[in-house]
Amino acid sequence: MSYVDGFVIPVPKKKLAVYKKMAAKAGKVWMDHGALQYFECVADDVKKGKLTSFPRSVHLKATETVIFSFIVYKSRKQRDQVNAKVMADPRLNSMMDITKMPFDGKRMIYGGFKTFVSR
Repeated sequence: MSYVDGFVIPVPKKKLAVYKKMAAKAGKVWMDHGALQYFECVADDVKKGKLTSFPRSVHLKATETVIFSFIVYKSRKQRDQVNAKVMADPRLNSMMDITKMPFDGKRMIYGGFKTFVSR
């Protein structure tokens, strides 16, 4: 079964175009190094829940939107290999400075997931 890295990120609405440009560049790098699929999705029908929700999970501000992104790999082993190559790729150097990112990285949620149902 495949392996997925998932992310939930609060992005200021006024920086959405900058984020999209950065994400497109990052997606190319991941795909060039072997990722099977790369998705960046912007909130469309995402309500603030009473106890839990995407907006609550990242402490979303009124001036922000939620990005849900995920990258698909063949396996955890292949993901680890791809990510090692991605992190060493000089095309990402300009994006790795946390002070220049178009979002608050401290509120980003991320993790790796084993696929256990797939159609």
